[in-house]
Amino acid sequence: MAKLYFYYASMNAGKSTTLLQADFNYRERGMRTLLFTAALDDRAGTGRIASRIGLDTGAVAFGAEMDLRLHVERETDHGPVHCVLVDEAQFLTAAQVDQLAAVADVLGIPVLAYGLRTDFRGSLFPGSARLLALADSLVEIKSVCRCGRKATMNLRVDGEGRAVAEGAQTEIGGNDRYIALCRRHFTEALAAAD
Repeated sequence: MAKLYFYYASMNAGKSTTLLQADFNYRERGMRTLLFTAALDDRAGTGRIASRIGLDTGAVAFGAEMDLRLHVERETDHGPVHCVLVDEAQFLTAAQVDQLAAVADVLGIPVLAYGLRTDFRGSLFPGSARLLALADSLVEIKSVCRCGRKATMNLRVDGEGRAVAEGAQTEIGGNDRYIALCRRHFTEALAAAD
């Protein structure tokens, strides 16, 4: 029975690396995968999944308007799809998460979604909220705060490294814009920003 998995973590925990390894494992066994990534995150180029350790591959870029179930169904016309992998899953819409659940439940294809749980204010992304509600399996990928504790939060910083407490929920960036912290250090940094 196929399942919907949500692998979540803070920034820089290795989500894309883990996704690329899972993709490799399926393909090494002669199985066909279908990879998706958010069109708005074009740091590696539109339609690319790249890890900080240098691994990368092509993927289908999804926007809010894409029907993921329909796309997967069309791909199965060209042969079986054994696994669907989604990077930057926090940018999925709630409807797209429902579509991915149907890919698992109706089409019988496992779906592995990787993304952030919360934004720079500690609030859930809509896609992550729906994944937390629907996923058959929730898997936390661990990262480490500067103090050595588990990092669970994503602090947005400005060009001088100061905490940013306000702004749009989505602002694409890497180590130059975000720092993974434990809840204590995240809360202290946000309080200092106010």
